[in-house]
Amino acid sequence: MKRDPLHDVDWSRWSVILLKPDCLRRGLTDQVLARLEPAARIAHRRRVVVADWQIHVHYWDLLVDQDLIDVDVPGCLRTTYVGHQVEVALAHGAPGTPERLRGLLGHFDPHQAEPGTIRADLGTDSLTAARAQHRLVENLIHTSDHPRAAHRDFGTWFGAGRHQLLEIKEDHR
Repeated sequence: MKRDPLHDVDWSRWSVILLKPDCLRRGLTDQVLARLEPAARIAHRRRVVVADWQIHVHYWDLLVDQDLIDVDVPGCLRTTYVGHQVEVALAHGAPGTPERLRGLLGHFDPHQAEPGTIRADLGTDSLTAARAQHRLVENLIHTSDHPRAAHRDFGTWFGAGRHQLLEIKEDHR
């Protein structure tokens, strides 16, 4: 049996960043990533055309709780993401990187996010508007929120076969 090349990775030092279709549409990818760089180095980035399975794995929590949300979650995910481009990036830094980056995003509803966060400063949508239009809120960006999520997100957006992307010299940021 093959050894899992991702098993020994220190996932507390990594986060996967998903720049969503609204971020790309508005031309904000470089600006958003620049706001994360003081907290972690962007080690790799690439554009991906989203497959159905990827977005459903990525948003498994929305699918599990879809009866609490007043929209067709699977349909909204397909409409918003499947066949559309996103940009995914790998961020590397000191232990606690996932939590540190997540703190820079702000509340998932840009209208409720604290000033100075990415979603408050650059977001234009609100949960109220999204609900009125029976869709999911547009909030520009996702980052892995803890080490286990970083591991899962890496597999979803890069794949275990691309483990060489994680082989960088350690820094002490």
